[in-house]
Amino acid sequence: MDYTIGVDVGGTFTDVVLGGTSGAIAVAKCLSTHYDPIAGIVAGVTRALGDRDPAQVTRVVHATTLATNAVLERKGVRVAFVTTQGFRAAVPLGRYARVEEDRYDLRFSPPPPPVAAGDCFEVVERVSARGAVLTPLDLDSVRRAAAAITARGITSAAVCLLHAYANPAHERQVAELLRESIPDVVTSSEIWPEIREYERATTTIMSAYIGPLMASYLSQLRERLAEIGIHAPVHVMESSGGVISAELAARRAVATIESGPAAGVLAAAGTGFPDVISFDMGGTTAKACVVRGGAPEITNEFHVGGKGSFGGRRAGTGVPIKTPAIDLAEVGAGGGSVAWLDAAGALRVGPHSAGSSPGPACYGLGGSEPTVTDANLVLGYLSSASLPLTPDLAAKALDRLASPLGVSREEAAYAVHEIVCASMASAVHVVTVQRGIDPRGFALVAFGGAGPMHAARVAERFGIGTVVVPAHCGVASAAGLLTGALSTDRVLSRLDAPDPAAVFTALTADAAADLGVSLSDPGVLVSRSVDVRFKGQSHDLTVEWTPSREVLAARFFARYEEVYGIAQRGEIELVSYRIRLTAPTTPPNADSIAPPDAPLATPVTHGAADLAPAPRPERFGAGAATTDAPAAPAAPDASVPAPGPRPAPGPRPAPGPGPGPGPGSGPGPGPGPEGTTRSPSPHPTAPVAHDAAAGRALAPTSSAQAGTPSRSLHHHFGAGAAGGGTAEPGATRTAPGTAPGTAAPSGAAPSGAAGDATAASDAAAAVPRGRRAYFPETNGYADVPVHTRDTMAGAPLHGPAIIEDAESTIVVPPGWTAALAETRAVHLTRSTTCQTS
Repeated sequence: MDYTIGVDVGGTFTDVVLGGTSGAIAVAKCLSTHYDPIAGIVAGVTRALGDRDPAQVTRVVHATTLATNAVLERKGVRVAFVTTQGFRAAVPLGRYARVEEDRYDLRFSPPPPPVAAGDCFEVVERVSARGAVLTPLDLDSVRRAAAAITARGITSAAVCLLHAYANPAHERQVAELLRESIPDVVTSSEIWPEIREYERATTTIMSAYIGPLMASYLSQLRERLAEIGIHAPVHVMESSGGVISAELAARRAVATIESGPAAGVLAAAGTGFPDVISFDMGGTTAKACVVRGGAPEITNEFHVGGKGSFGGRRAGTGVPIKTPAIDLAEVGAGGGSVAWLDAAGALRVGPHSAGSSPGPACYGLGGSEPTVTDANLVLGYLSSASLPLTPDLAAKALDRLASPLGVSREEAAYAVHEIVCASMASAVHVVTVQRGIDPRGFALVAFGGAGPMHAARVAERFGIGTVVVPAHCGVASAAGLLTGALSTDRVLSRLDAPDPAAVFTALTADAAADLGVSLSDPGVLVSRSVDVRFKGQSHDLTVEWTPSREVLAARFFARYEEVYGIAQRGEIELVSYRIRLTAPTTPPNADSIAPPDAPLATPVTHGAADLAPAPRPERFGAGAATTDAPAAPAAPDASVPAPGPRPAPGPRPAPGPGPGPGPGSGPGPGPGPEGTTRSPSPHPTAPVAHDAAAGRALAPTSSAQAGTPSRSLHHHFGAGAAGGGTAEPGATRTAPGTAPGTAAPSGAAPSGAAGDATAASDAAAAVPRGRRAYFPETNGYADVPVHTRDTMAGAPLHGPAIIEDAESTIVVPPGWTAALAETRAVHLTRSTTCQTS
């Protein structure tokens, strides 16, 4: 059997999902190791593999925040900027839009430019916007610039000459000379040859800024994976939702800046609903994106590192990047977001996060500041798991807020919960209401470790009546990586090119070379589009290409009215030509696809022993207060129909395979910002024992087009292949009929006395528990049932209630009803009219 591994490194947790040609899934979740991100990756991959042969891994797909963090934290390499004589001040001057409190700051200072004025250099040359050489290149001026750059000790250079998109000859000559003394040189004509000098310059600079870091990181990642026996190609998710090779990611690093968030959107798009709002809340940030017709919105420009930019969508903030990216909004609101009081005594939440170290106070790893996770624990939404949460520490942290505010502890905790929900709602507002989209016609797909805990409250603010929480929601981004098809984008600005076909042909050939594929290979797809504007205007809109000028104009007029709300007609001109080439990954052998009822052993393992306290077997499981290890629950009956009402309004879930087994024995909430379970172990890379349970899943298939998730994601992610429990020293869980400390074979059934004992334990595990949780609608704490997906089969579950997964916790507030769909997704619907704002 061949395996594909998806790895998503977040600010708090590193998620790993293992997919096989038979449809099996194993997941691992561990604390991110910021001092060495690869250490966390190797630990998670080792756990997910278990006793499988690493040589059977044929592909590793990686989503990383390395590029984003390097820009935000200004930890990239020092870059020299080389441009046409007379334009060296363009980047230092830059642009900045005052937002929020900056508008009233009399001592305002703009952020520093991406390149200091002293590191900007000029060469003598000039090319017109049509590509004509106005001033020949002076090679001596290039040599003088190279000598000055070398004397400053700079090892990376970005070359962006005026109108190089129209004629790159001078840029290529400059780069050739600079490379004689400077190790890393990138040019705008190589990175993104599109009109607009400032944006093209900053895009090129950012690629030079993070390129050496990305190249070193990916090289080390391949080496470390090889040490554990994985020699498969490493692919990287790009910002637009496609996948590129590690080599191309190193050369065009700027394309990976939104790598991490893109994977989660693909997961949301693959849940079977045509129109959804993707809502991803992890430990550090929350992201929102609109998916219409099964495809996420794509933007050709975003900003990174801007204050008040909601993830880069507010023009004039941060550094503009001119590459395709999934159009999402991001806010600094996650499970680890710290709650604090400002100078006026007002309660604030975020954007600072406790991260994975020291983490929230309740982790017991040294953190003392109150976080969203601590508040949720005090409110009863969370319980404990294999890394125990400490309620006393959470209560002590919340008291630091309650006392100066003059309110009770639970009131302070709920205020934190409400504020972070409002902050996340602002991201949803940016991608919907702010763009003229009525969110009430969409389903909110919630994932990430903390997303399902807050999703219903966020949905209420917009009148959204359906919330979908897919199976394995806590590792959704990593699951989304499994469906990423190889793809890349190319663009070229040519003002009303006389032969558009020749431009598209050249772009397509370059894209095929990037991916190392042939255009004659089966499954290779090429989509073409063009940027159009009214003649005399400076801004353009992208529409699908057609050779017919009349049809092209009609498409532009329709798009113009959609964006600006004005029906306008006039003469048009073509500005830039774009192609997107997609090449499917090797599909699984159809003969190897497991039948729907094939049982699969699929562990769910977690842990980061180097950051976790010593193992505590007496606290094994979700809030367990006993040393007895609970047995795995019986697999749900695939014949049980999905209960509850159909989601409303509008979209219906696409039919999928039958239900897979649940998240393991006992309702396991998760500690930490993403509500996850972790299994502390003194040996981070040692495989752990795992449960085995029956499940349904189908094999993955490749996407027909990058950015559009294939059916395999619905099978892998929505169908919810088996999720076993965790294991830790001194509390090894075993599947029915299995000797302690060993994994049950696929389909193993209990027999004899062991089977009788296990059956009794399974029956006990199928009974929902209860605990006290805080809801304003119940005037405070109330006893609420605590279910897992396995105990939900049957009648709909009316809120208030809590549903616990191995990787996350779903809160069902009063006025909401939860039902388990055939895909193992939990559908929340509003059963009463909820207040909206």
